[in-house]
Amino acid sequence: MNHFVTMKDKTEAEILQLIRKANEMTKQGIQPLNKQYFAANLFFEPSTRTKMSFVVAERKLGIEPLDFVSDFSSVIKGESIYDTARTFESIGANLIVLRHQEENIAKQLAESLSIPVINAGDGTGEHPTQSLLDLVTIYQDFQQFKGLKVVIAGDIKHSRVARSNAIALSTLGCEVYLTGMEAWHDETLGLPYITMDEAVECADVLMLLRIQHERHQNQMALQQASYLEQYGLTIERERRMKEHAIILHPAPVNRGVEIDSSLVECARSRIFKQMENGVAARMAVIETLLNKGGYSNEKSFKKRKAHIG
Repeated sequence: MNHFVTMKDKTEAEILQLIRKANEMTKQGIQPLNKQYFAANLFFEPSTRTKMSFVVAERKLGIEPLDFVSDFSSVIKGESIYDTARTFESIGANLIVLRHQEENIAKQLAESLSIPVINAGDGTGEHPTQSLLDLVTIYQDFQQFKGLKVVIAGDIKHSRVARSNAIALSTLGCEVYLTGMEAWHDETLGLPYITMDEAVECADVLMLLRIQHERHQNQMALQQASYLEQYGLTIERERRMKEHAIILHPAPVNRGVEIDSSLVECARSRIFKQMENGVAARMAVIETLLNKGGYSNEKSFKKRKAHIG
């Protein structure tokens, strides 16, 4: 594995290996890498959980994070993303972590750089490390994936989290269902849609999504209470869930919209456990890339392709 930009090219064995590695990292003390490394965290979109968990993961591994703020960089002078990434590569970065509003940009960089690239969210494309931490959280409760019924609920069309999870969960043998407003369906995922009332009764794992207001071309005036009652997880719906069923949410949580506020930290909620697992999941990816991905400071493993505009 040379990069981590999509779940589409990951086999069941590769995903399980990362899950188990991350799970072990949550239990054991972390041994820092025995070589100096630098990680360039290129975040072009706002982020709290993802960015900070990458920083913590890097520091726990003994990696020095190279911070980047797009508003105070040469990007405002017209520098391309490719040239920005190449700059960090040239000054000694061993790893690029990229979050950007443009879909597929991480994949393009991965095809053009000689160092590993991690996709930390690309527009409405994918968010593979978020998916991995979700999978680790599910694994900790169920110890397996085959036959688990997982429902992804909410703004499916605009969610990169939904896309990565739909791919990975299907690869692992889960029965994956979707639910949400019809206007936010994404038929390209090829998965069945059910109602929210059906979802709460069948799901072993209910994965809620926030409304992606910033990605809607036409802002929709939604009454929060109305959305919760029609499409969200109300107290009444939570009571109808299976006894062992768990609730996930990638956060940030819109309390009282996709989930009743009192349920965010209820007994079946794993929302803050997901955040905790985010550090280990990202450590597992970083360690795998640096130790097994074919990258070294002594030579590049790939000829650079055409520049990205």
